[in-house]
Amino acid sequence: MKNLLIISVLTLFSLCGFSVEAQEDVYIKEYLERLENSRKYVLKVAELLPEEKYNSKVTPESMSFAENLLHIGYAMDWHSQSLLGGRKARVWQTDTIFKTANKSKKEMIKLIDETFDETIRLITSFDTNKLSERLDYFGLNRTKRQILMLLTDHITHHRGQMLVTLKLNGITPPRYVLYQ
Repeated sequence: MKNLLIISVLTLFSLCGFSVEAQEDVYIKEYLERLENSRKYVLKVAELLPEEKYNSKVTPESMSFAENLLHIGYAMDWHSQSLLGGRKARVWQTDTIFKTANKSKKEMIKLIDETFDETIRLITSFDTNKLSERLDYFGLNRTKRQILMLLTDHITHHRGQMLVTLKLNGITPPRYVLYQ
């Protein structure tokens, strides 16, 4: 009887662990769906503005349309490759990969698309057991799951600034797509 009780308790605990792991797998699957939709929308937005207007700013102190686009790429790289993947972070002030200088519209769009690819590849293979690991995020203690949510918030924030630039240049943004 004692052995049956031990086996029952162990089975219950193993099923609970499986349930959490299964939920994390679903979280990653849903997250990737959202990220793919976000990619499609960012690329549509980037394509709409003529290249000669890529340096347009909403206000003098704002980032330009191009800077917002590549800042999205930098943030994806930092959140995924550095915070989640453990690679040494690029330094925003000295990085040249995600700076707009000497890059055409076509090159910037290609770079952002490739960065989405790299981010999606990393997240697809991410060990879901590590989602609850905590790390410092600008002085705040955050889980890696929260880092993923912060990444999507950041993309949305800068894409929103790009949408304002489109409107100020008389361009109607693409229709909003749900779940991005």
